[in-house]
Amino acid sequence: MLGFWLLASVFFGIVILLVLILKLKIPAFIALLIASIAVGVFSGMHPLEIINTIKDGMGNTLGFVATVVGLGAMFGAILEHSGGAEALANYLLHKFGEKNASWALVITGFFVAIPVFFDVAFIILVPLIYSLQRKTKKSLLLYAIPLLAGLAITHAFIPPTPGPVAVADILKADLGWVILFGFIVGIPTAIVSGPLFSKYIAKKIFVEAPSIEKNQQFKDYPAVGLIIAIIGIPIVLIVSNTVLNSPLFAEGTIPNNIKNWLQMIGHPFSALIIANLIAWYLLGIKRGYHKETLLKITTKSMEAAGIIILLTGAGGVFKQVLINTGTGAMLANYFADKGISVLFFAFLAAVIVRVLQGSSTVAMITAAGITAPLLADSISEIDKALMVIAIAAGASIMSHVNDSGFWLVSKYLHIDEKQTFKSWSVMTILLSLVGFTSVMILSLIF
Repeated sequence: MLGFWLLASVFFGIVILLVLILKLKIPAFIALLIASIAVGVFSGMHPLEIINTIKDGMGNTLGFVATVVGLGAMFGAILEHSGGAEALANYLLHKFGEKNASWALVITGFFVAIPVFFDVAFIILVPLIYSLQRKTKKSLLLYAIPLLAGLAITHAFIPPTPGPVAVADILKADLGWVILFGFIVGIPTAIVSGPLFSKYIAKKIFVEAPSIEKNQQFKDYPAVGLIIAIIGIPIVLIVSNTVLNSPLFAEGTIPNNIKNWLQMIGHPFSALIIANLIAWYLLGIKRGYHKETLLKITTKSMEAAGIIILLTGAGGVFKQVLINTGTGAMLANYFADKGISVLFFAFLAAVIVRVLQGSSTVAMITAAGITAPLLADSISEIDKALMVIAIAAGASIMSHVNDSGFWLVSKYLHIDEKQTFKSWSVMTILLSLVGFTSVMILSLIF
């Protein structure tokens, strides 16, 4: 009877969460906290224990996420305002040529979205796909879909973007492994949902670029090699730290004092601080930006980061409530008895929340909060990383009218809702399914 009531408490909590977000339009941060309190009350937790659980869940989560997301947002803002994103895109288009432009665009999206938020990166790069359409007279979707696929995949799968960072922290997954498997899963996913699908949908729907509008132009772009190096610095450092802590380097291979310093440098905090300082100087000061201008740019970037940080904290609270009530352990035993994969459950939980309420970030954090208590202590770092990608894949599925990304794409591509469903929404379904299939294959190999 107790088990049934605990399950019913979680169900009621999720229903309350969705009603608050969908019907009452309550901000997701408050809605997650209310849902967490509701689960605690329904499951019989002591009132003061609920409050202490909120403090513990919020504090334990934000110590890592707030730092990484904040540093990542500032890093991306400097790259954006320096013209680095356009420089990389123009270089790849030049190297690949117009004939292979869709492949250049998916690669551009894949790398640009590492430091820059999805919507910002898309808005920055939209003029490029407009220009290509006007030159080739082919459907705009031939170029837009690969760019969107690259942006969406990296935004969902590869840290230091906020979504996977938040999920990795809630599941206690190593960011280096998440980055590595994010790239591995992202490659086939990008190919299928990007260039291959765009070639098909462009034949079905012809879209012209809008009339030429004035966009921000840079007199001289930073060197492409510099941009690639700056983006690569935090990724290489973080992954190197993961390799350093792997069985490849047995105890005593490297002196402990040296290993400790290398681990500090390769930690996501240090890696992103180093990347920020280098970007601040090479893309800012050295290119003639005033210190006050750079300060305004980085301060402004904190607005978007703040929302992600608070949402992640609330997701950590939801997770902590499930742990403290014992619901997580009970669900874990139930799925083990039924032979249901926790990996599939994590994916499905993210899919349901995503489709019902729209936000991929909320879907990721909610699914991670539900899944984290189900993980056994013996689960490997590789399995945790794959769980992060599975949740990210589920949270990317079926973007439709309750997702701001749906309207962003519709607006900038100047297509109606039906066309947006046939192109953008189908692309996100392909992205999700190919991504999760790749995760399942990797789980069998590793």
